Amino acid sequence: MTTSPPRGRQATGGLPPLLPGPRRLLKHPRLMHYNRLAALVLLANVAFVWAVRPLSAPTLGHAALANLALAVLVRQQYVINLFFRLATSAPTSWPLRVRWTLGKVYHFGGLHVGGALAGTAWFLAATITAPDGPARTVGWALIAVLALVAATALPPFRSRRHDHFEKIHRFGGWASLALFWTHTLLSSPGPWQVGVLAVVTFSVALPWLRLRKVDVRLERPSSHVVLARFDHGETPFAGSSTAISRSPLMEWHSFANVPAPGESGFRLTISRAGDWTGSFIDDLPRQVWVKGITTAGVANIEVLFTKVVYVATGSGIGPCLPHLLAAQVPSRLVWATRDPRATYGDALVDEILAVQPEARIWDTSRHGKPDMVRLAHEAYRDFGAEAVICISNKKLTWQVVHGLERRGIPAYGAIWDS
Repeated sequence: MTTSPPRGRQATGGLPPLLPGPRRLLKHPRLMHYNRLAALVLLANVAFVWAVRPLSAPTLGHAALANLALAVLVRQQYVINLFFRLATSAPTSWPLRVRWTLGKVYHFGGLHVGGALAGTAWFLAATITAPDGPARTVGWALIAVLALVAATALPPFRSRRHDHFEKIHRFGGWASLALFWTHTLLSSPGPWQVGVLAVVTFSVALPWLRLRKVDVRLERPSSHVVLARFDHGETPFAGSSTAISRSPLMEWHSFANVPAPGESGFRLTISRAGDWTGSFIDDLPRQVWVKGITTAGVANIEVLFTKVVYVATGSGIGPCLPHLLAAQVPSRLVWATRDPRATYGDALVDEILAVQPEARIWDTSRHGKPDMVRLAHEAYRDFGAEAVICISNKKLTWQVVHGLERRGIPAYGAIWDS
């Protein structure tokens, strides 16, 4: 374990050169796979318009339903887990370029965005051309709700008012589904439309059918962090996440599950990062609500590579820890945090060091903030890794991921699309 910087500098050696211009352009954040998938869905819809002209009223309705069903179903937990299972089934003998792309599976949210935008456009066209009547009135109401949901999902609003975004997305989605059922039943639907709506409705309802209140044991090593321990009959797989709430209709927060090999139950690492987490740490509730199905997270793509480097800051160690403990893939940890033992407790730090004796732990209270791109590259180079996985805040995650990718190093991190 290294807890202090090398003398005279933070990292040895320089960064590799940037990729040539065209290849570097493809690594730009605006061209990330999330946006490419959204564009692909929109282009597929444009191609459909070109291929089937002129468009009939039933065709407009079918296209709207198909796209909105896509938008809902790709967010369903079982579907997400299937995406990850398929993408990570590739052997490490495949070319790195192919595995690099498969590792971007967590950008699937682009399909959600593309389907939602295309479906809203199709439904707008269907409503404009529909004859006057109750169905058209319901159609305009549905368009108004869909427009509100789409507008508040734009990054400027979502990042500044995330709690409001979450509520509008939840209640607006439920209202949209109810209005879609009403519109469909008023329009003499065929079995195809009813069947698709039934599948979509079940997909939305399924996580809530698993809603329950469970006991939680909390350990607070410092005023900044609480370790939440659950043992209510479920031991989730490493790299999954669980959503918890103290007010289930209003606010949910997802945290990485940390199961210990050979033990039942799991832990969550919750750090002070806003009003909700602050209140949770201060109040230490004895019970919380949980719902849904444990869902694969970004670090599950580790199995696509022979060796990986985990880069974490602060409580980002939480999503890394289950993979470090499972040791399914050889890995090296780089962790920058404030006074790790005082903040997270000796037990957690010792647990990390037991499986990562060569970990680079940077104490920011003693050495200041490091250049994480250089630290990540140094570990990647010295360990002989094939990829870097970064778990941090949005700004630093993108600095590391794009700082490495434009130099030809596969790198992955959350994209904050939910």
